Amino acid sequence: MDADVLVVGAGLAGLRCARVLHDAGHEVLVLEAADAVGGRIRTERVDGFLVDRGFQLLNPAYPAVRRWVDVDALGLQGFGAGVAAVTDSGTTALGHPVRAPRLLPQTMRTSLGRPGEIAAVLRWAGPLVRPRRNESLSHVLAGRNDVDRAAGLDRAGVDGLMRRVVDRFFAGVLLEDDGSTADRFALLLAWMFVRGVPSLPAAGMQALPEQVAAPLGDRVQLGQRVDRVAATSVAAGDRTWTARQVVVATDGPGAHELIGVEVPATKGVVTTWWSATDAPSSDLLHVDARHQPRGPLVNAAVVSRAAPTYAPAGRHLVQGSALLGPGRSSDEPAMRRHAGDLLGVDPSGWEVVARHEVPDALPVQPAPYSPHRPVRVGELVVCGDHRDTGSIQGALVSGQRAADSVLAALR
Repeated sequence: MDADVLVVGAGLAGLRCARVLHDAGHEVLVLEAADAVGGRIRTERVDGFLVDRGFQLLNPAYPAVRRWVDVDALGLQGFGAGVAAVTDSGTTALGHPVRAPRLLPQTMRTSLGRPGEIAAVLRWAGPLVRPRRNESLSHVLAGRNDVDRAAGLDRAGVDGLMRRVVDRFFAGVLLEDDGSTADRFALLLAWMFVRGVPSLPAAGMQALPEQVAAPLGDRVQLGQRVDRVAATSVAAGDRTWTARQVVVATDGPGAHELIGVEVPATKGVVTTWWSATDAPSSDLLHVDARHQPRGPLVNAAVVSRAAPTYAPAGRHLVQGSALLGPGRSSDEPAMRRHAGDLLGVDPSGWEVVARHEVPDALPVQPAPYSPHRPVRVGELVVCGDHRDTGSIQGALVSGQRAADSVLAALR
């Protein structure tokens, strides 16, 4: 027997599962097909720039991150606590009144001119901000389980500019622009955004899975593409490993291919990264809140304004992200034009650093919303964000739940 537990996949879920089992004294072996840990969280270094595989951010307010990650060691660099919305009459910034006091004047001007729209947004999110006495967050969200995001906003009467800002901000977070995600999950993310500023580690997003993996040492074997899985064995090519328990910790499509487990459909994103000699001083995420967006992007940002370590001295790093899917245009010239438009600059001098298409970036999360899908599937244990929420939080929690199931079985 090669180990007590074999974990297939070294993404966040698999690494968290392996860490828990390792810390409990069990022999664990993690098999990963890629040449590095992290799964969909990868960082490349290109000509002195750090570019993540798709525009990803880490919210330090996630409970799993606070509990299981040494956040200080990551050297987080935060974006501005707000959003820059490009409207038909110009660009306005909306920010957190406490975390972004410099944005307060613009936020107030926009809010005072739209009291009805602001009231509607508060009706939508208000229960999170002002829960009844002794009412838990889970209880508040349970009442929003039956509708999708679009219906939830409609119920609250959210419209006008504020509706466009909310819709287009969440389009980049949830990777959908039709409001099809469960309202309960959108509210849960809103709760987290209020409590934490999305950030980037100094060494890139891959520093997060590398930190989780570090104590495992050589118990993580890279370049091992598993093609057959059984209750107590795993095979890659002509090599077979055996164990008391096998955990499948791949993404959803990978789990379906390996063991036929039912998984949610996925959503895709394409991110283009550009090098610029000069860039706006804004560290905010920019979205197109016009009645008719003028390009394919769901957001754009000068990443190096928020995370200086992502660009070499004298250069700036700009990103633009668009949704993948049938009938969607995401060619580089269109993305470049739209990014320049959103940032208010001429992008003709930008140079492409990298371009990433991630077709399986997130699992769909429609209503009714159930965050905890079973991790025990027959004799196997399965984890990944497709078993929980489509987020870093969900991946870590899924890995923990898988480890708890394995520990109970081994006992």
